[in-house]
Amino acid sequence: MNTKLTLTIEQKVIERAKIFARSRGHSLSNIVENYLKTITTDDQDKYLNDAPITNSLRGSFKAPMGFDYKKELSEALRRKYIESEKNSD
Repeated sequence: MNTKLTLTIEQKVIERAKIFARSRGHSLSNIVENYLKTITTDDQDKYLNDAPITNSLRGSFKAPMGFDYKKELSEALRRKYIESEKNSD
């Protein structure tokens, strides 16, 4: 049984994804469904560790010495959610 799903995705990403899907003779829904099937199988850990996209990104980012990912993420989220609430009041 198919069920409708609504996703919020950047418009440019959707446009590129539709072109990608068409070029392979599939619908965007089909590609998303198959991707979700793949990552939710019993072999999901193997897939996520060996996924082509994961492999292509390995080593593409070199963090500076002393870079604190958790601190940077917390600060970005604080700016996004807390400061944007203050500005909208």
